[in-house]
Amino acid sequence: MSNNMVHSILMEITLKKHDNGNIELTIPIPWANVHKTYDAVVDDIVKETELHGFRKGKAPRIAVEEHLDKNKTYEEVLKRLLPDIYIKAIGQHSIKPIISPQVTLKKAKEGEDWVVMVITCEKPVVTLGEYRQAIAELKNEKRNKIWVPGQDKQKENEKEKEQKPNIDEILGVVYKTIQVSLPAILVEQEVSRMLSNLIDQTKKLGLTVEQYLNSTGKTIESLRKDYEEEAKRMIALELALGDIADKENINVEEKDIDNIIQTAKTPEEKENLEKERYYLASMLRRQKTIQMLASL
Repeated sequence: MSNNMVHSILMEITLKKHDNGNIELTIPIPWANVHKTYDAVVDDIVKETELHGFRKGKAPRIAVEEHLDKNKTYEEVLKRLLPDIYIKAIGQHSIKPIISPQVTLKKAKEGEDWVVMVITCEKPVVTLGEYRQAIAELKNEKRNKIWVPGQDKQKENEKEKEQKPNIDEILGVVYKTIQVSLPAILVEQEVSRMLSNLIDQTKKLGLTVEQYLNSTGKTIESLRKDYEEEAKRMIALELALGDIADKENINVEEKDIDNIIQTAKTPEEKENLEKERYYLASMLRRQKTIQMLASL
């Protein structure tokens, strides 16, 4: 697709920002572009197809097309068209998405322009509260709990450990101090991921989701509600920890990442870790931030 053609498409894009934080883009795709890409997809299929009486890639195009599933072929067409169009669309509207887009094909008739609807979102603004003060108050509260003096040294040490708030308690008070309005699609995608993990886990145990729900006394509606609350807390904390790291000037050096990569047990594992340097940096920064909060 030429840049001129993409530009002409983008001129017709409609943008809508919803109250729930979702950003909706409605993108028309001229039939000429669809048809051109369809031909390219079929050409590639012909190259890989073996039909009776013909060597691989030598069958007549018309014969190959007769055996094609058009729905699947057009799915491939959309996969090829969308990335370039989407990137230019968000660039035109200066959108900085933080998730993979949710794509819905709104219109797809042969001979007519197609229309796709894309829903995405940007990073929401997090208002950090007095997290330092909240953590200090939590620690004072733990210290001031009444306990009987004169115990042996071991019990005193155990009591001292009990008086220190754990990570969950620290993150709990941080969560209470922040304010953020999360985009609906951001929460929905996290809930979908959690439900998908549940299905995988129950399958490994030889159970169905229905059997799991019956054993826990939950319904799919109550489970989804629980997951939504958990997702909101997890996402909000993830965003807040990133902002706290910025505010507290917490950074990760290349040597920190290298130290983790050096723990790889095999060359393959080391190679995989090298590809995940950005993820490792994010993980280390989050860990350093939590350690800083625990040390306040």
